[in-house]
This record gives sequence, structure tokens and C-alpha cells, in this order.
Amino acid sequence: MRNQRRNASPPNTVNCTVRKYLTAREIEKLMDYARKHSRYGHRDATMILVTYRHGLRASEVCDLEWHQVELEHGRMHVRRAKNGTPSVHPIRGDEIRALRKLRRESPTEAYVFVTERGGPMSTIGFHHLIQRLGTAAKMPFPLHPHMLRHACGYKLANDGHDTRALQHYLGHKNIQHTVRYTELSPDRFRDFWRD
Repeated sequence: MRNQRRNASPPNTVNCTVRKYLTAREIEKLMDYARKHSRYGHRDATMILVTYRHGLRASEVCDLEWHQVELEHGRMHVRRAKNGTPSVHPIRGDEIRALRKLRRESPTEAYVFVTERGGPMSTIGFHHLIQRLGTAAKMPFPLHPHMLRHACGYKLANDGHDTRALQHYLGHKNIQHTVRYTELSPDRFRDFWRD
């Protein structure tokens, strides 16, 4: 009997600890699903991309206005919530193309991400959107918008970016909020042992 217990497989604990972020591959899957199956696929996929790339909070992406986006110069003025530090971020080519298409679809709107009624997307609406897309795309755990912000932090930390630069990019007043991305990064141990 003792031997059987020792050799028994551990209970399935896959969902014991839910991650607080998405991987780049999971974000791509979510955007692909939105493009193909969502009623406003282009808007939804672009909203996911911009939120992830710039580490935006739900309120920051919902409040994003066109005057903050300089498509011709490839930059975006990020206003941070929670007394965060505002900054100017570069916009990459795929974002520029997606945002230009979005602008053509809603040329007179002040806000970048609008509902079918023309008003800005609400944070609750964005939360429901991400939750719904995650379930429909068969993600292994429930999603919420802040996972996109965390994904940005972990991705940039894993890429080896300086903690202080990452702090400014994410708009953190206190660097302790940024340090968690480097502390929890599994890649920080990658080069500890070499063959």
C-alpha cells in the first residue's frame, strides 16, 4: 500500500494557479479569433493589439482619443491613469496600418475605439469583450483586460529591457510595481548553467 502511494500520480493541478498574463502566442490567437469571428473584428483585434503593445489599462485604452495618435509620425501620447507618468510611445507598422483602417471606418469620431452607437467603449464593455473572446477562443482560463498589460510587462522584461525604462514605459510611479515583471520572469535564469 505504501509503495502504491509513493508511485501514484499527483492530482491534476493544471488550473490551481491561474496566470495573470497571456503569452504572445495566446494574444495572437485572441486577435485572430476576434478578426474572424467577432462582429467588430478589426476594432476588437486592434484594441487588443494596442492594449498589449503599450501596456495600457482598460480605462486608458477606452479613453484613447485620435488627437493622442500621430499616425504620420508613428507615435502615440499615452495618458496614464492612477497618477501614472504619461509618455510618448512609438507605434509599429502593423499598428499604424490597423489604426489607419480603423480611422477610415470612423472618420469623425473623437475616440479611437467606439461602440456601434459612436460613443467610446466603456471599461465594462471592454472587460466583457475580452472575457467573451477568451471563452469563445477556448482559452484555458478566464481572461480580463489587465492580463494584456501584464503580458506587455513580462514580454519586455523577458526581452531584457532595463527595469527603469520599463517603469517609464508602463507609467509606474513606483518601481516596485515594475520589479515584479523581472522577478517573475523565468528567462532570468536561462544563462545560469551552460553545457
